[in-house]
Amino acid sequence: MERKDVWAAGDLYEPYVGRWSRLVAREFVSWLSVPTNKDWLDVGCGTGALTQVILDTATPHAVTGIDASAGFIEYAKMRIDNPLASFKVGDARSLPIDTTSFDVAVSALALNFVPEPAEAIAEMTRAIRPGGMVAAYVSDYAKKMELIRYFWGCSSGAGSGGY
Repeated sequence: MERKDVWAAGDLYEPYVGRWSRLVAREFVSWLSVPTNKDWLDVGCGTGALTQVILDTATPHAVTGIDASAGFIEYAKMRIDNPLASFKVGDARSLPIDTTSFDVAVSALALNFVPEPAEAIAEMTRAIRPGGMVAAYVSDYAKKMELIRYFWGCSSGAGSGGY
């Protein structure tokens, strides 16, 4: 029997992480307060949760999502039908984009999975124009992922507990 990797199959990943990652993404994009009509780069875009929120709430000029998982990229392409969005398979440590071609480079819940996250941040910095912004958030593994544990406990009706 062939094993499916949950981190590469969007239809398996979405019910687990997609539900709450979109809520966090909305808060993140709002907090950034990026002016309208900017070019965004979503590094480690996964299934497109943050990309979709950017499209829905930030009035971007364009959004490019890059992820190492071809399965996630295919899932995002199938689910996000917007001419302002494009997706590419690529390594966060060596982004397949031109230098200084974006106004904003963001990453959501992805840098924990990059073997050398400092290289990914350097690449995100390379991608932005002068005066641009680099921003990211990751899961809080140091505190035993209490936020996600709380979310799953409350959303399942089981109170605050594990998942």
